[in-house]
Amino acid sequence: MNASTPIASSKTAALSRVLDLVPRGYQRYTAGVVAPEKARRLARKFHDKYGIGSTPAQRITRKKHGYANAALVMYWPKDAEKVEWLLLATNGSGLERELLKDVTSKRRLSWLGYQLVRRSYRGRIAWTWKLPKQTMVEFYATLHTLLDRRNYAGVAQLLALVSRYPGFHGVRQQVSAFYTVAKSRGYGEPLPKLLYLRKVSHGERLGLGDTQVPLDGECSRREPRSLQ
Repeated sequence: MNASTPIASSKTAALSRVLDLVPRGYQRYTAGVVAPEKARRLARKFHDKYGIGSTPAQRITRKKHGYANAALVMYWPKDAEKVEWLLLATNGSGLERELLKDVTSKRRLSWLGYQLVRRSYRGRIAWTWKLPKQTMVEFYATLHTLLDRRNYAGVAQLLALVSRYPGFHGVRQQVSAFYTVAKSRGYGEPLPKLLYLRKVSHGERLGLGDTQVPLDGECSRREPRSLQ
């Protein structure tokens, strides 16, 4: 079976895949934007160079030899004018030509309008997404203006808008706090339900051809297996 990588048509799918990869050591990253007609070529280039379509067994072999493993996350909605991509990599050699940042640095990874943050969960470190501070500042400013004017229909529309963000843990905390402020200022109507994120598919698989990156970094024509 040919090598492939999942392509997310929704932000929730793309962001969920990042949360699956980061705890497994994929904590170095670089990101960019590409035109849809060039997206497939970019994915194949990353596979040729970094083996983004490698199988679990191939990734174990690369790690044993000190090479980094890489994964590509693409947000490619239908009829998109641009495709946003995020290349994640583990520690190891082989990606020196990429200017990689670290998700654990003080400057948080921001992607698709969200920020990646760490949190404590049952005595261990977990990862989640939250809305950027400036986004919440603007929401709160709008909320207070509407409440000052007793425009409760407008408040209801604003709360409905905020409630539709994906139910990542960090986002749920922000939305819950937002609800609390609205209630404390006299909003008495029922609040929208908080969304909880269910397991979602990472997307349809994009074939990467029959090329594979061996450990020496030279492109060969061996037939790879798909990434599981």
